[in-house]
Amino acid sequence: MAITSQPSADGQELTIVIQGRFDFGAHQEFRDAYERINQRPKRYVVDLKGTTYLDSSALGMLLLLRDHAGGDHAQIRLEHCNPDVRKILAISNFEQLFKIA
Repeated sequence: MAITSQPSADGQELTIVIQGRFDFGAHQEFRDAYERINQRPKRYVVDLKGTTYLDSSALGMLLLLRDHAGGDHAQIRLEHCNPDVRKILAISNFEQLFKIA
């Protein structure tokens, strides 16, 4: 499992890429991906293209990111979800909290 983050050239958007299993073992690495950046972006993208699995602790981590990014005013997009990940997000009603593309 690897988590990387890359700010856009203008610093307005932060893309976080998650590879492999997204579970409790990724907690600190995921938090570091958005907390250890110099600028506070306006938008966040979580790229789940390489994510093979996510569990309830991963859902909790996404909620922590949402709180960090401004709660109800947060602009977070979850992208490239495979069918299994998309199903977990749908069952959890995350489409009400995040834009899922």
